[in-house]
Amino acid sequence: MAGISAVKAVVSWVSGPAVTAEAAVKKAKPTIDDVAALSGVGRTTVSRVLNNGPNVRPEVRLRVLQAVEALHYKVNTQARSLAGGRSQTLALIHASDPDAEPNSYYFSGLELGALRACAPEGFRLLMHGLNQHALNRIEAIFDFVRTHHCDGVILTPPFSDDRELHQALLTQQIAHVAVSPGEAVRRQVAGVGMDDEAAGYELTRYLLGLGHQRFAFIQGLENHASAESRYAGYGRALSEAGLSPLSMATTRGNFTFRARADQAVRLLNVPQRPTALICANDDMATGALFAAHRMGLRLPADLSVVGFDDTPVSEVVWPPLTTIHQPIKQIGARAVERLIDLLNGAESADAGFEAVPHRLVVRESAARFE
Repeated sequence: MAGISAVKAVVSWVSGPAVTAEAAVKKAKPTIDDVAALSGVGRTTVSRVLNNGPNVRPEVRLRVLQAVEALHYKVNTQARSLAGGRSQTLALIHASDPDAEPNSYYFSGLELGALRACAPEGFRLLMHGLNQHALNRIEAIFDFVRTHHCDGVILTPPFSDDRELHQALLTQQIAHVAVSPGEAVRRQVAGVGMDDEAAGYELTRYLLGLGHQRFAFIQGLENHASAESRYAGYGRALSEAGLSPLSMATTRGNFTFRARADQAVRLLNVPQRPTALICANDDMATGALFAAHRMGLRLPADLSVVGFDDTPVSEVVWPPLTTIHQPIKQIGARAVERLIDLLNGAESADAGFEAVPHRLVVRESAARFE
């Protein structure tokens, strides 16, 4: 066993430890609190280091590992699971409308990012699909959380904008994080996503810069806050350019390929056909490309088509899709990290929206309009 001198060596470069070196050595089974005190960091930071988690500076990681070595600290996984009555289980709730096709990538991307963040922290993730139109949606979510002993919940759109659901979870003191919530919810709970309004504005400004003046927009589901924000950004860009968004053709979709292929034909089969079509996600943009090909349009010479999300399909369609890259996996990971911070009582864990950076991805589906 390392002697007191080894621990003193650690203590000597830690600012203000809460325990003495001698006291630390005397402990037969040092705790995570001992490691935190000796290394001068919080419990959450120690947990991330032990689980090889992200967002820890190299010098802090080294300090924690040296404290672990000096104390001969070993992680008790069973005790960690039972601490505070936790099951180390998180729930990711997503919409599952039986009358609609699933989104091709969005939910799987969120799940992958969330799983990657759960593993190093010792949590497992349960996915649960639920019809967002069900009258018993709140009771169904509570039943799932209770049945599976979930410590916390991640809500995806449109559940992330359900203020009644948020209030019920807050009342029951169930920790939860919202993915891509609207403005009203952002003030109420912790949330993470991209700035959809800014993304819609940037994409539209790009098309305006290519000389486009006649637009059409395929919106998402009504009351889907992130999709509505994308349309709001589009409207802001048009208004700044002296164009009225109300004069431009628009329709709504359910974020899937099939329905948009049919509706895109109706948008495009008009005397003054739009030269640029913006779709609220890549699946609908892919459907619009398919419809335009069937109509015999030359892409992008006759029509520019753009989308949002930068899902894998956007690279393999023809022409490859110009789109806004939404870091879906990163959003899923940050939702997990913020939820774990809430469960651990971290000082930084509070209500408020965290925006992750987006970027415009320029490919061949949009071109200058002459």
